[in-house]
Amino acid sequence: MTLLDLLDSRKWPLLARPIARIAPNTLLMASPEAWIHVNKKGYKRASCHFESARIEFQRDNIFSQSNTTLHDHRRKQLTHSYSGRDNHELESSVDMRIGEILSLLRRKYKIQFLTLDVVSTVGLGKGFGMLGADADIDLCLKSGEEGLIIGSMMMGLGLSWLVPAPVIGKLLVPSPGDGSGFGAMMAACYKTVDQRAETHKATNGRTDILTSWLRHGLTKDELRSEALEQIIAGSDTRAGALRGIMFYLMSTGRVYKKLQAEIDAMPYLQAVIREGMRVWPPVVNLFPHEVPAGGDTMLIDGKPVFLPGGSEIGLSGLAMMHNNDVFGEDAEDQDRLGLAVMLKPSELIWCHSKWQCLCKPIAFMEISNTIFKMLRTFDWALIDPTSPWKTKSPFGRFAIDDMWVRVTDR
Repeated sequence: MTLLDLLDSRKWPLLARPIARIAPNTLLMASPEAWIHVNKKGYKRASCHFESARIEFQRDNIFSQSNTTLHDHRRKQLTHSYSGRDNHELESSVDMRIGEILSLLRRKYKIQFLTLDVVSTVGLGKGFGMLGADADIDLCLKSGEEGLIIGSMMMGLGLSWLVPAPVIGKLLVPSPGDGSGFGAMMAACYKTVDQRAETHKATNGRTDILTSWLRHGLTKDELRSEALEQIIAGSDTRAGALRGIMFYLMSTGRVYKKLQAEIDAMPYLQAVIREGMRVWPPVVNLFPHEVPAGGDTMLIDGKPVFLPGGSEIGLSGLAMMHNNDVFGEDAEDQDRLGLAVMLKPSELIWCHSKWQCLCKPIAFMEISNTIFKMLRTFDWALIDPTSPWKTKSPFGRFAIDDMWVRVTDR
């Protein structure tokens, strides 16, 4: 059994017990009341554990500091900065970074890879494969954007009449024979359309857009034109609308604040965030504390338990957050959103009292805004729900790899 297995209540055979010994001098428990007691009643951090979290040689930070007096002094020094009292740009800084991640998704063409592959799959029955290649195949997107710029310039200069001209026009527009750029996309589109048109009788049972057009009598040339149009309309327009909305929202403070106030008052959003962190706590560190000299007696699940002085007691965060006695028999039910927002024990993932994470306000601000903006802007889906990710837990922090998702404009 690995350490992660030990911390995972679903793999912890001792969950039925209120407290378990996992090492000669280390105890593990999952009781919210007991953890509050540990955080408030004179227990000090176990130095051997927290000192191993030092980043610099022999120099402590607020997390690694096990000397309670020094920790309390440092906490007072840091509290105002984390609360926003001394950092008036805190909220705008968080929003700026969230805006950058949204911008990055588009600037790197990732979203257009998705929209083009989705619209081609739905419309033509076959994707262009940009997601699989993670590349702008044949520079279709790049040349498409350049073509739109050139087209608008020609229209503005009154030269659009040249496009349909018998001889000159063919030199001004992309062609399926170009071999790269938008012409290559045209060739791929035409090839798919022509194949489907020739085998139309064999497409019974298919339900994509192209099948519908075939059934409603579009000619081959009409199919080609409409297929290209849906590709353009199905990718650029939605991306442009989202960019415009986000820009004007961020540029209009009154509207932004009004929307933000509404977001802050959304109980379901907050319930989702809190329940998500309950089901999968971001940190599952033991956070061990030393029992005061002389020992201590605490109530665990309503029963008095004596802890010998000098021993260490730590927390199984996953076990506590999945404790049916605390969160009900449906604690494992991922559809029961909303309950955790009313339950204080779910807040204990941030520790408690003077040991509570100072970054909690910032974390909630960032997580709330990110979740809201991500879900308002995109639709998200796991590519492989049966194997969604790979996780490790170095020093109680989840390291997640290979979490592949499909992101599309709403």
